[in-house]
Amino acid sequence: MADFGIFTKNADIQAYAGINANTTSKAVAATDVYVLNVEAAINVATRYNWTDAVTAGLNADVEGILKEAGACACAIIVIQSDMSGYTSRGEAESMVTILRDIYLRNIGVLRDIKSQTFAIGE
Repeated sequence: MADFGIFTKNADIQAYAGINANTTSKAVAATDVYVLNVEAAINVATRYNWTDAVTAGLNADVEGILKEAGACACAIIVIQSDMSGYTSRGEAESMVTILRDIYLRNIGVLRDIKSQTFAIGE
């Protein structure tokens, strides 16, 4: 199976979704369906085309922030698609809340023009 993400990879999605996430929901075949849409949403939310920046070569630290943001957003979709593997609905909801907080923090950093200037080396 392919791993379609440009800066978000399936291994990261699986790690953030956790060991209790449904195996089918976090498989590459499932995440490939929405990973590019998540990455596009990050580009739009931050008003910068990170996909092209990563392809052209980007600072590894900045790429890590992108990777984490994308993986968290995708992991939320994985968890929401099937919460049955978690010990309780509360556990799944806590995972989603934590992932959302990480995602929003990273989007805030990436959206900041000073961070973008640092990231792209201008």
